[in-house]
Amino acid sequence: MAALALSALARGTARAARYAWRMVDDRDDDDAALFRAAIGPVRRLPEAPAPPPVAKPRPRARMGERDEANARDEFRHALDLSQLEAGDALAYRRDTLPLWAFQRLRRGEIAVQDELDLHGADVRQAETLLRAFLTDARQRGLGCVRIIHGKGAHGGGPFGTDGLPVLKNLVDRLLRHRADVLGFHSPPPRQGGTGAVLVLLAPPKRR
Repeated sequence: MAALALSALARGTARAARYAWRMVDDRDDDDAALFRAAIGPVRRLPEAPAPPPVAKPRPRARMGERDEANARDEFRHALDLSQLEAGDALAYRRDTLPLWAFQRLRRGEIAVQDELDLHGADVRQAETLLRAFLTDARQRGLGCVRIIHGKGAHGGGPFGTDGLPVLKNLVDRLLRHRADVLGFHSPPPRQGGTGAVLVLLAPPKRR
C-alpha cells in the first residue's frame, strides 16, 4: 500500500510540473504578442556595404635610399679631401669607356645634346639641379652633355674653401660618384675650357 501511495504521489507531481511549464509558455507567448503589437511591423534593414579595402602602402626602396645616402656622404667627404684650382682641367674615365672615345671627348669632337648652366646657383641648388639634369638626360637617351660650372669661387656653403672654385669641385666629385657617367673632361677653350665639362652618359637600361 505504501508503494502505491508513493507512485500516485509521483504521478501527481509530474502532472503539476507539466501544468506549470504550460503556464510559463503561455505567458511567454502572451508577452511576445504584446511586444509585437506595441512596436508594429518589423522591416529588415538593408545590409550596410562593406568598407572599402585599405590601400597598402607602396613599398619603399630602402636599399636604394641607403645607397644614395651613402654615396652622398662619400661624395661630400671626398670633396673635402682635395680641391681643384680654377685652371685645373676636369678629367675622368671609367675602364668601360674606350680610350679613343675619351680622347674624342677631350678634343670636343662629340656633339653636345644638352647643356646645364650653374652660374648663379649656390652649392645646394647646384647639386639638386645637376642630379636632376643628369637623370633626365639619361632617361631621354642623351649620350653627351655639357655642364657650365664657371671658374670662380661662387657657391659658399659648407663644402667651399675660400679662393677655390666651389661649383667646379662640386661637379667633379658628383660626376665621379654616378654610375651612369662613363667619363668627363674639360672641353677645349672654344667650348668653355676649364669653366665647363663635357660628360659622356651610359645608355639607359633596357626593360
